[in-house]
Amino acid sequence: MGFELSIILAYAFGLILLYMIGWVLLIPIKLIMRLIWNGVIGGIMLLLVNFIGGMWGIYIAINPINALVTGFLGVPGVILLLLLQYIL
Repeated sequence: MGFELSIILAYAFGLILLYMIGWVLLIPIKLIMRLIWNGVIGGIMLLLVNFIGGMWGIYIAINPINALVTGFLGVPGVILLLLLQYIL
């Protein structure tokens, strides 16, 4: 009732393979979570700029392009949109 070396090596290979597959699948999840986090923070900043900036006449329209910029870049995206609005 002993374990053979081939069975132990097969289990070890299976565990290593499972670890590598899990690691490969974890990278896209981290990227997606980062994009979601940037999108949420960027959206909140966009709303705050519109609410607080309304007192001084600063307003950024919420449209699909601005939503994409703030979604990918987060807070720097909102600053970029403010600078572009000031320049143009």
